[in-house]
Amino acid sequence: MKTPGFAKSSSLGRSAVGTLFAAQLFVAAFSGSLFVDTNQAEAETAMPAACADLQAKYPFLKGKTLVNAVNPHTPGYESLDPNDPTKIIGFDIDLGEALGDCLGFDLTYKSVTFAALLTTLQAGQADIVISDIYATVDRAKAADFITYLKVFDGVLVAKGNPKGITGINTSMCGTVAAENTGYVEVPLIEALAAECEALGKPAPEIQLYDNNANCIQAILSGRADTYVNDVNTVDGAVKAYPDQLEKATAVTLPYSVGIAVPRDNLEFRDAIMAALTEIQKSGLQLELMAKWNLPAEQLEAPKLVLAE
Repeated sequence: MKTPGFAKSSSLGRSAVGTLFAAQLFVAAFSGSLFVDTNQAEAETAMPAACADLQAKYPFLKGKTLVNAVNPHTPGYESLDPNDPTKIIGFDIDLGEALGDCLGFDLTYKSVTFAALLTTLQAGQADIVISDIYATVDRAKAADFITYLKVFDGVLVAKGNPKGITGINTSMCGTVAAENTGYVEVPLIEALAAECEALGKPAPEIQLYDNNANCIQAILSGRADTYVNDVNTVDGAVKAYPDQLEKATAVTLPYSVGIAVPRDNLEFRDAIMAALTEIQKSGLQLELMAKWNLPAEQLEAPKLVLAE
């Protein structure tokens, strides 16, 4: 399944923008209702001129079709198109297509659980992972990472914040956190156990799920007290369920979002990093971020995160 390339199509995959990832996608995901604003403008920044030079420098990519492993359950980044569930839409999808346009390759998509993103890459079943995955040194044991966004997390709670949760701290003692399997927030919450014990309080309980939708549903149903994840995802959930959910706070995590590539293919890694650099220099990444309502201050210049 090929999502149309940047500036190549006016399909929903390129025009469902802005608040779509917030209220509309969450409402479609959980209630089955659907309303779509198609009046957003297409991104108009031209592909950087330097891309022609990059295609000449990395000719092995031109005309190829690569596989991007994604977990399509993070509205705004990658999620199923509510108008056409055979398509995946979002900022990461647009950015991947822009990288392909710059280097001359096409992309297809392999949907997997979040925990399987890197194992799918390691197994050779995917060539790249662009799926809102935080680049950590531990994860870099499985893949090399090229960063492109800073990480801002939100703390999602029930309306009124009945448990008084104020962040990833001892306010979470005795609460139940719904989290995605494999997410970096899991060990951060687990690490609170000793502090809670010292205060004579029970450690946080963690319920693990395979996607954001299930985590959010756990709070809506009363099974969990909080969900800590990307602030845009949390804001989207609050916009979708303003009478039931709220964001207790936002926290900055010492991570970046990265593109994962195989560790043994340095030429491919160099090509992706060079293309991403040009896309950022041209202003194209910022334009795509604005299209999907991501804050400009989340932009991060490309850097490598490698295993120690």
